[in-house]
Amino acid sequence: MSGDRMSGGVIRPARPGEAGVVLSFIRALAVYEKLEHEVTATEAMIDAALFGEHPRAFCDLIEEAGRPVGFALWFYNFSTFEGKHGIYLEDLFVLPEARGRGYGKALLAHLARRCVAEGLGRLQWWVLDWNTPSIDFYRGLGARPMDEWTVMRVDGDALVRLAEAGT
Repeated sequence: MSGDRMSGGVIRPARPGEAGVVLSFIRALAVYEKLEHEVTATEAMIDAALFGEHPRAFCDLIEEAGRPVGFALWFYNFSTFEGKHGIYLEDLFVLPEARGRGYGKALLAHLARRCVAEGLGRLQWWVLDWNTPSIDFYRGLGARPMDEWTVMRVDGDALVRLAEAGT
């Protein structure tokens, strides 16, 4: 699943020593999404998550002329209804100057091929409601919105309180 090629670009897994590159894409995506104030990840944290002893997250980079211009950061999830694992795409981002060359579609197709090859049931991700260019792009690829679901999250102090409940 590495070395996928398209006109002008090559997809490959991120390698140890590239946590700074991955973090730079995370920060660039956060700026685009107007969420840069929420990025608390450090290079060491990304390095441990992607390249530690038991990585639970994975990252593919797309390069143009040997230079990373985009990334897809993902992990495996599981559907109890299907009884199968799937891939959850946490982040997808292509640098503005490299857009329009099919790199976003290539990264998604790369992950779809992984799903098919590994017998996984689905590829899914979130997209911000206001991000209509991305929503239109994803719909054009056959993605469908899951409007009947509401995303829930427990974090920060509420996470600590929940963890301490019942103790």
